[in-house]
Amino acid sequence: MGDPFSAIYAVRWGFFKSTDLHEMGHQQVVGFSMRGDLLGLDGVGVENYNCTATALEDSEIIILPFARLQELARANPAMQRELHGMLSREITRNHGMMTLLGSMRAEARLANFLANLSARFLQRGYSASDFVLRMTRRDIGSYLGLQLETVSRVFSQFQRRGLLKVEQKHIRILDAESLRRVCAES
Repeated sequence: MGDPFSAIYAVRWGFFKSTDLHEMGHQQVVGFSMRGDLLGLDGVGVENYNCTATALEDSEIIILPFARLQELARANPAMQRELHGMLSREITRNHGMMTLLGSMRAEARLANFLANLSARFLQRGYSASDFVLRMTRRDIGSYLGLQLETVSRVFSQFQRRGLLKVEQKHIRILDAESLRRVCAES
């Protein structure tokens, strides 16, 4: 955060959380990135990065100097479309998150978070129903606008209802259809 913008970063492997620091010193989790995601897009069009990215496990990134990407995009229309597509997907994902935070109960927020994470794992060739959370419950709460206690309570509630099996950070989705129904509840 605050460093001069010069590049975007592709996550080659690993898991990151992105945080923003509010004026009052409160740190807010604004995203989680994994293999194939891009970091640093918050700096496009401004002079400095607005967020800090922190690796949550051993990770590797690829530095993509933005000036060079722009040069290549100008020379190659297909690459320009891809670059614009990446930016559009990031805007769409952020818009979806704002909608989620503004209109859903705690249960629906956590169910949507897990369903989204599950879909992202599946896109990358991992199990959609059996995975390890790299982030803490506190990080999840910060991201979803929920208190730590609420996140823990909802995880326990989902386990009691037979939607999930939770063993610390290991999550197994037992009833994906019922979890999707919770996602639709507001």
